[in-house]
Amino acid sequence: MEKRVAVVTGASTGIGAATAAALAGAGFAVVLGARRLDRLEAVAERVGGRALELDVTSQESVDAFAGQLDRVDVLVNNAGGALGLDRVDAADVEQWRWMYETNVLGTLRMTKALLPPLVASGDGHVVTVTSIAAVEVYDGGAGYTAAKHAQSALHRTLRGELLGRPVRFTEILPGMVETDFSLTRFDGDADRAAAVYQGIEPLTADDVAEVIAFAVTRPAHVNLDQIVLKPRAQASATRAHREPS
Repeated sequence: MEKRVAVVTGASTGIGAATAAALAGAGFAVVLGARRLDRLEAVAERVGGRALELDVTSQESVDAFAGQLDRVDVLVNNAGGALGLDRVDAADVEQWRWMYETNVLGTLRMTKALLPPLVASGDGHVVTVTSIAAVEVYDGGAGYTAAKHAQSALHRTLRGELLGRPVRFTEILPGMVETDFSLTRFDGDADRAAAVYQGIEPLTADDVAEVIAFAVTRPAHVNLDQIVLKPRAQASATRAHREPS
Protein backbone atom coordinates (compact mmCIF):
# COMPACT_ATOMS: atom_id res chain seq x y z
CA MET A 1 0.00 0.00 0.00
CA GLU A 2 1.37 3.42 -0.99
CA LYS A 3 2.48 5.55 1.93
CA ARG A 4 0.66 8.75 2.78
CA VAL A 5 2.77 11.82 2.03
CA ALA A 6 3.46 14.58 4.57
CA VAL A 7 5.03 17.90 3.58
CA VAL A 8 6.85 19.88 6.28
CA THR A 9 8.06 23.44 5.70
CA GLY A 10 10.90 25.00 7.64
CA ALA A 11 12.20 21.46 8.07
CA SER A 12 15.94 22.09 8.20
CA THR A 13 15.99 22.64 11.95
CA GLY A 14 13.96 22.94 15.15
CA ILE A 15 10.28 22.02 15.18
CA GLY A 16 10.26 21.34 11.44
CA ALA A 17 13.11 18.83 11.57
CA ALA A 18 11.62 17.14 14.63
CA THR A 19 8.21 16.96 12.96
CA ALA A 20 9.69 15.37 9.86
CA ALA A 21 11.27 12.70 12.06
CA ALA A 22 8.06 12.13 14.02
CA LEU A 23 5.94 11.78 10.89
CA ALA A 24 8.44 9.44 9.27
CA GLY A 25 8.27 7.37 12.43
CA ALA A 26 4.48 7.36 12.15
CA GLY A 27 4.72 5.80 8.70
CA PHE A 28 4.49 8.82 6.40
CA ALA A 29 6.64 9.44 3.35
CA VAL A 30 8.01 12.84 4.32
CA VAL A 31 8.91 15.69 1.97
CA LEU A 32 11.02 18.35 3.67
CA GLY A 33 11.19 21.93 2.45
CA ALA A 34 13.48 24.78 3.53
CA ARG A 35 15.90 27.36 2.15
CA ARG A 36 19.09 25.88 3.63
CA LEU A 37 19.43 22.87 1.37
CA ASP A 38 22.62 21.54 2.95
CA ARG A 39 21.01 21.30 6.38
CA LEU A 40 17.77 20.06 4.86
CA GLU A 41 19.46 17.19 3.04
CA ALA A 42 21.18 16.11 6.27
CA VAL A 43 17.83 15.98 8.08
CA ALA A 44 16.17 14.18 5.17
CA GLU A 45 18.91 11.55 5.11
CA ARG A 46 18.53 11.03 8.86
CA VAL A 47 14.75 10.56 8.74
CA GLY A 48 14.54 8.82 5.37
CA GLY A 49 12.69 11.68 3.70
CA ARG A 50 12.98 13.72 0.53
CA ALA A 51 14.58 17.19 0.59
CA LEU A 52 13.35 19.90 -1.77
CA GLU A 53 14.59 23.48 -1.66
CA LEU A 54 11.82 25.88 -0.66
CA ASP A 55 11.53 29.58 0.09
CA VAL A 56 7.97 30.26 1.21
CA THR A 57 8.44 33.99 0.60
CA SER A 58 8.86 33.32 -3.14
CA GLN A 59 5.87 32.32 -5.26
CA GLU A 60 8.24 30.94 -7.91
CA SER A 61 9.90 28.71 -5.32
CA VAL A 62 6.55 27.52 -3.95
CA ASP A 63 5.27 26.73 -7.45
CA ALA A 64 8.45 24.79 -8.29
CA PHE A 65 8.19 22.86 -5.03
CA ALA A 66 4.51 21.99 -5.53
CA GLY A 67 5.16 20.97 -9.12
CA GLN A 68 7.42 18.13 -7.92
CA LEU A 69 4.72 16.51 -5.78
CA ASP A 70 2.33 13.90 -7.13
CA ARG A 71 0.52 13.33 -3.86
CA VAL A 72 0.02 15.27 -0.62
CA ASP A 73 -1.95 14.02 2.38
CA VAL A 74 -0.60 16.27 5.13
CA LEU A 75 0.84 19.78 5.02
CA VAL A 76 2.63 21.15 8.07
CA ASN A 77 3.02 24.92 7.74
CA ASN A 78 5.94 25.37 10.08
CA ALA A 79 8.15 27.93 8.30
CA GLY A 80 8.16 31.25 10.12
CA GLY A 81 9.93 33.19 12.82
CA ALA A 82 10.46 36.49 14.59
CA LEU A 83 12.89 39.34 14.16
CA GLY A 84 13.63 41.90 16.83
CA LEU A 85 11.87 42.94 20.00
CA ASP A 86 11.32 46.63 19.35
CA ARG A 87 8.46 48.78 20.55
CA VAL A 88 6.00 49.99 17.92
CA ASP A 89 7.45 53.52 18.02
CA ALA A 90 10.86 52.09 17.11
CA ALA A 91 9.64 49.41 14.71
CA ASP A 92 11.82 48.28 11.83
CA VAL A 93 9.41 48.08 8.90
CA GLU A 94 11.62 45.64 7.01
CA GLN A 95 11.58 43.24 9.97
CA TRP A 96 7.80 43.46 10.04
CA ARG A 97 7.69 42.85 6.29
CA TRP A 98 9.83 39.71 6.65
CA MET A 99 7.63 38.37 9.48
CA TYR A 100 4.47 38.87 7.41
CA GLU A 101 6.05 37.39 4.29
CA THR A 102 7.27 34.30 6.14
CA ASN A 103 4.52 33.60 8.65
CA VAL A 104 1.41 34.85 6.86
CA LEU A 105 2.01 34.95 3.12
CA GLY A 106 4.22 31.87 3.28
CA THR A 107 1.36 29.94 4.86
CA LEU A 108 -1.02 31.34 2.26
CA ARG A 109 1.22 30.39 -0.67
CA MET A 110 1.84 26.85 0.53
CA THR A 111 -1.74 26.12 1.52
CA LYS A 112 -3.17 27.53 -1.69
CA ALA A 113 -0.68 25.56 -3.80
CA LEU A 114 -1.30 22.23 -2.04
CA LEU A 115 -5.01 22.34 -1.27
CA PRO A 116 -6.00 20.62 -4.55
CA PRO A 117 -3.93 17.46 -3.87
CA LEU A 118 -4.85 17.57 -0.17
CA VAL A 119 -8.55 17.51 -1.01
CA ALA A 120 -7.97 14.94 -3.77
CA SER A 121 -6.33 12.61 -1.24
CA GLY A 122 -9.73 12.04 0.33
CA ASP A 123 -8.33 12.67 3.83
CA GLY A 124 -6.12 15.74 3.74
CA HIS A 125 -4.83 17.55 6.81
CA VAL A 126 -3.35 21.04 7.14
CA VAL A 127 -1.39 21.74 10.32
CA THR A 128 -0.30 25.32 10.92
CA VAL A 129 2.23 26.05 13.65
CA THR A 130 1.41 29.48 15.03
CA SER A 131 2.22 30.38 18.64
CA ILE A 132 0.63 31.58 21.85
CA ALA A 133 1.59 34.91 20.23
CA ALA A 134 -1.43 34.29 17.99
CA VAL A 135 -3.75 34.83 20.97
CA GLU A 136 -1.65 37.12 23.20
CA VAL A 137 0.29 40.37 22.86
CA TYR A 138 3.30 41.68 24.76
CA ASP A 139 5.45 44.81 24.80
CA GLY A 140 8.05 44.76 22.05
CA GLY A 141 6.37 41.92 20.24
CA ALA A 142 3.82 43.69 18.05
CA GLY A 143 5.43 42.71 14.76
CA TYR A 144 5.51 39.02 15.63
CA THR A 145 2.19 38.86 17.46
CA ALA A 146 0.47 40.74 14.63
CA ALA A 147 1.88 38.29 12.09
CA LYS A 148 0.88 35.28 14.18
CA HIS A 149 -2.62 36.66 14.77
CA ALA A 150 -2.97 37.04 10.99
CA GLN A 151 -1.61 33.56 10.32
CA SER A 152 -4.06 32.13 12.83
CA ALA A 153 -6.97 34.02 11.26
CA LEU A 154 -6.02 32.64 7.84
CA HIS A 155 -5.90 29.10 9.19
CA ARG A 156 -9.19 29.35 11.10
CA THR A 157 -10.93 30.84 8.07
CA LEU A 158 -9.93 27.81 6.02
CA ARG A 159 -11.58 25.58 8.61
CA GLY A 160 -14.93 27.13 7.66
CA GLU A 161 -14.32 27.59 3.95
CA LEU A 162 -13.42 23.92 3.47
CA LEU A 163 -16.20 22.61 5.71
CA GLY A 164 -17.73 19.54 4.08
CA ARG A 165 -14.59 18.75 2.09
CA PRO A 166 -12.29 15.84 3.02
CA VAL A 167 -9.59 17.94 4.67
CA ARG A 168 -8.91 18.71 8.34
CA PHE A 169 -7.28 21.76 9.92
CA THR A 170 -5.26 21.82 13.13
CA GLU A 171 -3.56 24.87 14.62
CA ILE A 172 -0.63 24.24 16.97
CA LEU A 173 0.08 27.08 19.42
CA PRO A 174 3.33 26.47 21.32
CA GLY A 175 4.61 28.56 24.15
CA MET A 176 8.30 28.64 25.00
CA VAL A 177 10.24 26.13 22.88
CA GLU A 178 14.04 25.99 22.95
CA THR A 179 15.13 26.01 19.31
CA ASP A 180 17.06 28.56 17.29
CA PHE A 181 13.95 30.81 17.37
CA SER A 182 15.46 33.29 19.86
CA LEU A 183 18.85 33.17 18.17
CA THR A 184 17.18 34.29 14.94
CA ARG A 185 15.07 36.90 16.72
CA PHE A 186 18.16 38.45 18.32
CA ASP A 187 20.31 38.35 15.19
CA GLY A 188 22.65 35.64 16.43
CA ASP A 189 23.19 37.02 19.94
CA ALA A 190 23.68 33.71 21.75
CA ASP A 191 23.79 35.20 25.26
CA ARG A 192 20.55 37.10 24.79
CA ALA A 193 18.90 34.04 23.28
CA ALA A 194 20.04 31.80 26.16
CA ALA A 195 18.60 34.25 28.70
CA VAL A 196 15.11 33.61 27.33
CA TYR A 197 15.22 30.06 28.73
CA GLN A 198 17.16 30.76 31.92
CA GLY A 199 15.66 29.22 35.04
CA ILE A 200 12.92 27.34 33.20
CA GLU A 201 12.61 23.98 31.45
CA PRO A 202 11.11 24.91 28.08
CA LEU A 203 9.41 22.66 25.60
CA THR A 204 11.63 20.91 23.09
CA ALA A 205 11.09 20.61 19.36
CA ASP A 206 10.33 16.92 19.92
CA ASP A 207 7.55 17.80 22.37
CA VAL A 208 5.79 19.83 19.70
CA ALA A 209 6.47 17.27 16.99
CA GLU A 210 4.87 14.50 19.05
CA VAL A 211 1.69 16.56 19.36
CA ILE A 212 1.61 17.19 15.62
CA ALA A 213 2.07 13.49 14.89
CA PHE A 214 -0.74 12.67 17.31
CA ALA A 215 -3.11 15.15 15.63
CA VAL A 216 -2.55 13.85 12.10
CA THR A 217 -2.93 10.20 13.08
CA ARG A 218 -6.41 10.56 14.57
CA PRO A 219 -9.31 8.92 12.68
CA ALA A 220 -10.50 10.88 9.64
CA HIS A 221 -13.65 12.13 11.36
CA VAL A 222 -11.70 13.66 14.27
CA ASN A 223 -10.51 17.26 13.87
CA LEU A 224 -8.34 18.72 16.63
CA ASP A 225 -9.00 22.39 15.90
CA GLN A 226 -6.49 24.06 18.22
CA ILE A 227 -3.82 22.69 20.52
CA VAL A 228 -2.06 25.04 22.96
CA LEU A 229 1.04 23.65 24.67
CA LYS A 230 3.39 25.38 27.08
CA PRO A 231 5.99 24.39 29.63
CA ARG A 232 4.49 23.64 33.03
CA ALA A 233 6.28 26.70 34.39
CA GLN A 234 4.84 29.09 31.81
CA ALA A 235 1.39 30.60 32.33
CA SER A 236 1.41 33.10 29.46
CA ALA A 237 3.70 34.90 27.07
CA THR A 238 4.70 37.29 29.84
CA ARG A 239 4.40 35.19 32.99
CA ALA A 240 6.58 32.24 33.93
CA HIS A 241 8.14 30.76 37.04
CA ARG A 242 11.95 30.74 36.87
CA GLU A 243 14.16 28.88 39.30
CA PRO A 244 17.03 30.97 40.70
CA SER A 245 20.39 30.27 39.08
